[in-house]
Amino acid sequence: MIHPLKSGPLTSTEEDALRRDAEDPGHRDLFLVPPAEGGAHPDSAYLAGNSLGLQPRATQAELLEDLASWARLGVEGHLEAERPWVPYHEQLTGPAARLVGALPEETVIMNSLTVNLHLLMVSFYRPRGERTRIVIEDTAFPSDSYAVRSQARFHGLDPDTAVVRLGGGQDVLDFLEREGDTVALVMLGGVNYLTGELMDIPAITAAGHAAGAIVGWDLAHAAGNVPLKLHEWGPDFAAWCSYKYLNSGPGALGGVFVHQRHLGDPALQRFEGWWSTEQRTRFQMAPVSRPPASADAWQISNPPIYAMGPVRTSLNLFDQVGMAELRARSVRLTGYLESLLDEVTATRPISVVTPRDPARRGCQLSLRIDHGSAAELTRRLRREHGVVTDAREPDVVRVAPTPLYSSYHDCWRAAAALADCVQERS
Repeated sequence: MIHPLKSGPLTSTEEDALRRDAEDPGHRDLFLVPPAEGGAHPDSAYLAGNSLGLQPRATQAELLEDLASWARLGVEGHLEAERPWVPYHEQLTGPAARLVGALPEETVIMNSLTVNLHLLMVSFYRPRGERTRIVIEDTAFPSDSYAVRSQARFHGLDPDTAVVRLGGGQDVLDFLEREGDTVALVMLGGVNYLTGELMDIPAITAAGHAAGAIVGWDLAHAAGNVPLKLHEWGPDFAAWCSYKYLNSGPGALGGVFVHQRHLGDPALQRFEGWWSTEQRTRFQMAPVSRPPASADAWQISNPPIYAMGPVRTSLNLFDQVGMAELRARSVRLTGYLESLLDEVTATRPISVVTPRDPARRGCQLSLRIDHGSAAELTRRLRREHGVVTDAREPDVVRVAPTPLYSSYHDCWRAAAALADCVQERS
């Protein structure tokens, strides 16, 4: 049952939040917002887009159009559908490249995030001599840790010594200066999934290259959240998922960036398959691949059309709105939430662990709970107040006002709900 919200310790009123929404509305009307449990509010205050983004209203109709092509054309849909299937992935390349600040030839949408990281490490993690180590952050997403440890084992190395886990960006820079000649690969999260810290991607990339290492980025929590300039910053590779800020559905296809300087390099190892060869000669059925000088060469299988459709729909929204506008609104919206949380945390056993400087974070604010379970608190927020956040056990609650569709009223509801659910210090 949802309880009516009271402002509690908040000096900012609900009316002020609604006024801000009228002046700075975002694009909530383009999305389907889940109903709130209990009915006190018609919609959830959905602040979990860092875990799973909302469904754009256009997704269902556009996906049904692709299904209709199959029903109407059968196999001929590969070339004759309204959006032909053979070159379908190319419709996503331009918007994805613009989103991450890359050239189209450096970008491809394919597979899921960790599959892509493994395929990229086949090419870019090549330990030799004393240069064998992989640097990740000590709070790396577990999947990244599993991936790099398994890559180290694959090369006959002990993952406990080959994988170096460090703190924030400054720790990485200091380590590269001291021991960079032992590092084969630096692979960090662009925005840390747990704390919400935005890494200094250009500085770390430059330091990694100066030390002679390859530099790659997991941009799962950065793509669609913060502006990126991958081509200019020059990392060797990057990968991201599209089910968080990119609103493409659970388990949606991810994206890959390979810097232009590596494209067409015949010395670079790479796994290959049906879609790794150039399109114009693919159906000549030759036994030897002729990979294009683009990120398309890292593809293996033909694209899953009905998984690509929602990605295409969402990327088009980002093209229409633009990351500059979204980032500006994100700074305003997250700053407003931070001001509300300052009042709540002042007298409660909660602290914000995300950097306060807007330049060092995206839209996510992570709260550490001193007592009790983070998972139980998120359940109470949702069931009693219709506020959707997510927990990272044992003690972190992540709150992410996503600039495309979150509102100031969502932020106000979240702060007031926290005040109601967490008792003040005695």
